[in-house]
Amino acid sequence: MMSTLTGGKLRWGILLAVTLLVLAAAGIYAVGAYQRFEESRTAAPSVGVTASQPLPDVPFVLFRNTAGGQGYGNAATVPLSSPDGTRAVSEQACDRVYGTGSTVVCLKTNRGLVTAFEADVLDRDWQQQRSWPVPGIPSRTRISPDGSMIATTVFVTGHSYATAGFSTATEINFTAGSGGSGNLEDFALIVNGERLQATDRNIWGVTFAAGQGDVFYATAASAGRIWLVRGSLSAKTLTAIHDNVECPSISPDGTRIAYKKNDGGTLTAHWKVALLDLATGRETVLSEKRSVDDQIEWLDNQNVLYGLADENTPGDSNIWKLATDPASQPSLFIPHAWSPSVVR
Repeated sequence: MMSTLTGGKLRWGILLAVTLLVLAAAGIYAVGAYQRFEESRTAAPSVGVTASQPLPDVPFVLFRNTAGGQGYGNAATVPLSSPDGTRAVSEQACDRVYGTGSTVVCLKTNRGLVTAFEADVLDRDWQQQRSWPVPGIPSRTRISPDGSMIATTVFVTGHSYATAGFSTATEINFTAGSGGSGNLEDFALIVNGERLQATDRNIWGVTFAAGQGDVFYATAASAGRIWLVRGSLSAKTLTAIHDNVECPSISPDGTRIAYKKNDGGTLTAHWKVALLDLATGRETVLSEKRSVDDQIEWLDNQNVLYGLADENTPGDSNIWKLATDPASQPSLFIPHAWSPSVVR
C-alpha cells in the first residue's frame, strides 16, 4: 500500500513539475514576444515619415501605416499627388480606418486583461469626438459622402471571410450624437420579391451612395448564398439585386460597384476583383490573379485600390492600384500600407 501511495505521489510530483516548467516557458516566451513587439514599435521607421499633424488639404489618401518601426499600425496620410512619398503618421492606432476631409473613423483593438474593441470618431486634428464599443474584431468601415453616417462591420465569431461559420455584426451610426440603424441583420431581407425569414443571416461591407442619403449597398448571406443588396434606412429593408458580390464599393459617379468575387470554394476561397454596372447588370472580372480579401476603394472612376498582405514580411501589407480596363495589370500604389481611403 505504501509503495502504491509513494508511486502515486511521485507521478503527481512529476506532473506538477512539468506543468510549472511549461507555464514558466510560456511566460518567458510571452514576455520576450512583448519586448520584441515594443522594440519594433520604438525602432526608427523604415519609410520617410513626418510627425503627426492635422489632416492635409484635399486630395489625399488616408491609410493604416504598416511600415516597421515607430508609427506601425497608426493612421497616416500622403498627398494624392505623391502616394509613395513622405507620410504624415498620426498617434492613432487603428485596425481599420476611413475618412473624409474633416472626419476619421478608426476601428481599434484595446488589448489588456480583457481584450475589447471600439470605434472612434476623430476630427481633422485627430481629437476624439465620439467613441462606442463594437462587439468583435474590426473588419470594415465606411463614412457616407456627406460625413453624416458611419458603417462598421466586425467579426463576432471567426476572423476571416474564408473561415467556415463566421458571424458578423454590421451597424450604421450617426457621426454626431446618438442613434443609428442598429444591427443590419434586423432589417428585412428581400430576395426575389419575398422576405427571407432565415435566422442565419450575415450582413457586411457597407458602401454609401453619394447624393442618396437613404441608400446604401452591402453584402448579405444566408444558407450558403451571397447577394449584393440595396439598403433603405427609412424602410429598414435590404433588397437583393445581384448574386455573389462581396464587400461592395460604389464608384464616385455612382454607376458601378467594385467588389471581390469568390471563384474558389468555401474552404479554399479565392477572391477576384470584379465590377458590376448597376444600369445593365453586366459584370466584368479584372486581371488581378492574387486573392483580394479587402473592401476595394475607388481612386477615381477609372482605377481602384486594395490591400494585399506582403508575401515576405508578416504583419506588413501593400496597397495596389488596378485600372478598370480588363487588360490592365496591377501596380504598387503605396508600400507598407493598408485600408486606403481616397479623400477628394
